[in-house]
Amino acid sequence: MAALKYAGLEDTDSEEELPPGWEERTTKDGWVYYANHLEEKTQWEHPKSGKRKRVAGGLPYGWEQETDENGQVYFVDHINKRTTYLDPRLAFTVEDNPAKPPTRQKYDGNSTAMEILQGRDLSGKVIIITGANSGIGFETAKSFALHGAYVILACRNMSRGNDAVQRILEEWHKAKVEAMTLDLASLRSVQNFAEAFKSKNMPLHILVCNAAIFGSSWCLTEDGLESTFQVNHLGHFYLVQLLEDILRRSSPARVVVVSSESHRFTEIKDSSGKLDFSLLSPSKKEYWAMLAYNRSKLCNILFSNELNRRLSPHGVTSNSVHPGNMIYSSIHRNWWVYTLLFTLARPFTKSMLSRHQNATAWAAFGYWLLLCDFGPHMSHLCCSLI
Repeated sequence: MAALKYAGLEDTDSEEELPPGWEERTTKDGWVYYANHLEEKTQWEHPKSGKRKRVAGGLPYGWEQETDENGQVYFVDHINKRTTYLDPRLAFTVEDNPAKPPTRQKYDGNSTAMEILQGRDLSGKVIIITGANSGIGFETAKSFALHGAYVILACRNMSRGNDAVQRILEEWHKAKVEAMTLDLASLRSVQNFAEAFKSKNMPLHILVCNAAIFGSSWCLTEDGLESTFQVNHLGHFYLVQLLEDILRRSSPARVVVVSSESHRFTEIKDSSGKLDFSLLSPSKKEYWAMLAYNRSKLCNILFSNELNRRLSPHGVTSNSVHPGNMIYSSIHRNWWVYTLLFTLARPFTKSMLSRHQNATAWAAFGYWLLLCDFGPHMSHLCCSLI
C-alpha cells in the first residue's frame, strides 16, 4: 500500500480507472498505451492492473483517424463535426492474450443500436424497411444508414417518408437513403412497390417487415380483407413472395419480421384443431382489435419460421423478433384507450431514443446482425428488452 500511495495509485477504486495525471491513448495500429503527464513518460502496461490492451474492431461509422504534425493520432467525427485525441473505441478494448474469455453477457436491455453495430461497415448492403418513417422503423433505418447501408424507407405516406429521409441526411449528409411508396393495405400497391424496386436492378440483402397497425376499428381493405390482418401479415407475406427471387440472387440475405410476445395470447384453430380462416379476417361482429393484432403477430412468427425452413438452403434466412414490451412508440395511435394507457405508463417505459440518439429496442436488430454476419443464424429470435 505504501508503494501504491507513493506512486499515486491509491486514489481510485476500480482496477481499470486511471490515477490522476495519467491518460489512455492509442497507436495508429490500435494498441493502447498510457501517458504519465506528471513524469512525462509513457508505457504499454496499465499503471494499476499491469495489463496490455488493444482496441477491438474498426472505428464507428463516420469517424476517421488522422495524424497531426507532431505524429500524434487524432480522430475526426464527421457526423458531429468535431475532432478529439480520444479514440472512440477505447470503450471496447480487449486484453492482449487474456487469461480466460469473458463470461459476462455483452449486450442487454440498456444497449443501444449504435453500440452493438459499432465497428461494422454495411457499405454495399441494400436494406428495405417497411413503416420506416417513424418509431422503431425509423430508428433502425437511421442506424443502418449511418453504418453505410443503402436504406429504402417503404412508407404509405410519402410526405412523412421524405421527412424521415431528410432527418437522416441531417445527421450524415453522405447517408444513402430514399423513400418509396408502399401501402400494405393494398395488394396492388405492394405489387407496384416490388416492380419499382426491381426496376432499379439492385440486390436486396435485408428485408425488415416492420410496419403494423394496432387498435384500429374494424374495416375492410380494397381487397376485401380485415385491415389489421392484411397490413400486419398478408401484405408483408405478399411482399416477400414478390421479392423472393432478388433475395435468392443476393444471398446471403435475410428477412426480419417484427412480431410480438402478444402472439402467445391467441389461437387461430377451431375446436377440431384445424386452421380457422374466419379468425384471420373476421367479420365486424366477431372483431376485437386486440385479438386481431395478436393473431396477426402469430401469423408473422409462423410465416417467418416456415420461410426460414424453405429458403435457408438457398442462402436466405428469416428471423422473427419481439422488440420489447415497455417501449413508447406511435403504434397505439388508432385507439384512445391504449393511447391513454401508454400516456400514463410513459414515465416507466423505454424511450424510442436513448441518450446516444439510438433506439434501445433496436439492440435486438443489432444483436441479430452481429450474430449472423450472414453466417450462423437462429430461425426464431425473440429478443425481449424489458
